[in-house]
Amino acid sequence: MSNDPNDFPCRFYLISPMQIDASAFADQLRAAFSGGDVGAFQLRLKETPREKIAEAVRVLQPICREFGVAFLLNDDVMLAKELNTDGVHLGQEDMSLKQARDLLGEEKVIGISCHDSSHMAMEAGDNGADYVAFGAFYPTASKSAEKLAKYGTPSNDLITWWSTYTVVPCVAIGGMTPQNCAPQIEAGADFIAAINAVWTHPEGAGAAVKAFNDAIKKALHARKEKLAETV
Repeated sequence: MSNDPNDFPCRFYLISPMQIDASAFADQLRAAFSGGDVGAFQLRLKETPREKIAEAVRVLQPICREFGVAFLLNDDVMLAKELNTDGVHLGQEDMSLKQARDLLGEEKVIGISCHDSSHMAMEAGDNGADYVAFGAFYPTASKSAEKLAKYGTPSNDLITWWSTYTVVPCVAIGGMTPQNCAPQIEAGADFIAAINAVWTHPEGAGAAVKAFNDAIKKALHARKEKLAETV
């Protein structure tokens, strides 16, 4: 077997803070992308007026395209269609995946949060999701205590089961840091997503993305060694 960890890829998935000033944040986003590989960026602005979200899309989407990073909008399918984003990320309480696909077409990326539920994930896969997201794996400030209690905490076995029996990529999310993400990568995650560990990093967003890339590379080697032992 090859020793190249890219045979079993895992990439970094970057998510915005819940509130930003788009003009000021543009420099932070460029710095993050300069730190290493980022597969996707999700604009996740909560409790923000729609016109401000639209302004942020117009400022930030060109930066993503400059760096070759997919730009996904959280929740708002109609705005994603209007502004021609690369796709959307949906929660379980948002527009249905089928409706979103009908509106956006087959070429756009649609991902959906499935928390700790294999049933939600299978349903999403059957309905044409481009990826499913499992989490939160660790304590996180990006979800309320009520939502965390409602949706539960997934196990790494869920990732392993999913990656073994399906071809739909999965994202591991929730409290992810460069120091704690290895178990999810070794279990088979296709993406590691993070918010606070990037934007609050003491050395800046670029250093955080580099640290995640280093952690992913190391964990991929461990994952490959485990797979080799089973052959």
